[in-house]
Amino acid sequence: MDTLTSIPITRTRQSRITALDFDHLVFGATPTDHMFTATFRDGNWQNPQIVPFGDLTISPIALGLHYGQTVFEGLKAYRATAGHIQLFRPHKHHTRLNKSLERMGMPAVPEALFIGALHHLVELEQQWVPAKPGTSLYLRPLVVATEPRLGVKISEEYLFIVVAMPMADYYTGNLKVKVETGFSRAARGGTGAAKCGGNYGAAFYPAQQAKSSGFDQVLWTDATYHEFIEESGTMNVFFIIDGVLVTPPLSDSILDGVTRDSLLTLARAGGISVEERKISYKALEKAFRSGKTVEAFGAGTAAMVSPIEVIDILGKTYYPSVGPDTLMYRLKNELQALHTGTKKDSYYWNYIIQTVPQ
Repeated sequence: MDTLTSIPITRTRQSRITALDFDHLVFGATPTDHMFTATFRDGNWQNPQIVPFGDLTISPIALGLHYGQTVFEGLKAYRATAGHIQLFRPHKHHTRLNKSLERMGMPAVPEALFIGALHHLVELEQQWVPAKPGTSLYLRPLVVATEPRLGVKISEEYLFIVVAMPMADYYTGNLKVKVETGFSRAARGGTGAAKCGGNYGAAFYPAQQAKSSGFDQVLWTDATYHEFIEESGTMNVFFIIDGVLVTPPLSDSILDGVTRDSLLTLARAGGISVEERKISYKALEKAFRSGKTVEAFGAGTAAMVSPIEVIDILGKTYYPSVGPDTLMYRLKNELQALHTGTKKDSYYWNYIIQTVPQ
């Protein structure tokens, strides 16, 4: 499939948008009226279409249900101040999707299919894109193995889906996190850099334990020494220590976050000192104890820039700076300005979708 200039659309008989309270959006709770689907059979992606949102029909012995061949992405559409809608860095998300698919032994999704699916779905669901500051239309592309057969093997059939849902803030307040030194999220050589379902499922139990102790998330450490901070449950992690922006370097156990990359680009362009390097929880603890100014935040497509106000390190509590004049808010505001078009997009990150009468 080389192009995706048009696709069949089956419209819903009754829209659910009138029941949506745009002033009280809850992440993940209210999908839009339609979804995109395409199937992979006989070595090719085929039958792209947009249909009313609804349940899937899948065999109980579909390989993806048993052996974990599921990969997803997450990106956003924003209503720009000029009136159009724009997708933020969809080509970067496409590249990451295919890297994840390759690691999981799954077929690549052609760029035309990926971008076309997003374009046509958002164009159709444009009324669902909220306009209030801090809101967006979240897009979830998903690829899952569907071949109906038990047996530990790579599937030969797949389903590619894109669903959408309006959202506001993923986290409604500053975060409390604990450094995790017992459980591991990902080991070197594993699937930590792939956005596959198994990575998240394996992290649920330690995260649940942390939440029962009053924390919002954990800060994962490396699986070898349990010393070097890698990322948080839904986010890459950043520290600002005496004005220097520090984040762990990418590896095969850390997800290549699109928001991470965007913030690093903006920081360097703004003259902020940036260091992509290993940082141990011991060094972080030392920075706190020595009286250095420390900021901490998570960054991700859903989470955006989420300030961390409490870090627990082996039972000792530390308090990063979270005031409105902190450097992380400067970066957050600059990123949001690009999302909504109030700042010139010098990087050509935004993909424009012109709104059309419906």
